[in-house]
Amino acid sequence: MSAADVWIAKDDGSDLIRAVAIVGVGRDYNGNVTVRLSGGEQPVVTLVDASAHRGQNTPDEFHVRLIEVITQLSDTPEAAIIRPVHDEERGWTWRPGPL
Repeated sequence: MSAADVWIAKDDGSDLIRAVAIVGVGRDYNGNVTVRLSGGEQPVVTLVDASAHRGQNTPDEFHVRLIEVITQLSDTPEAAIIRPVHDEERGWTWRPGPL
């Protein structure tokens, strides 16, 4: 499998981003997670908008966890999707699953 088979969903499910298109990942002071994309019309996409989740900020290293999950999935033979999920008990997590 190549990284082209890994997709990342926005927290509201409205869009999917190909992992190979990501050239940078960031987290701002409000807990929003954004990715910078190579090429295309929209160079920055917000994956997690903390304000839409009653101000439930993402953990400080949440953007780094996304890169870890992408790296782990690059070794699997099946296409995958990664979703940001907020749970009241566990907080924010990146949930991988089959596409």
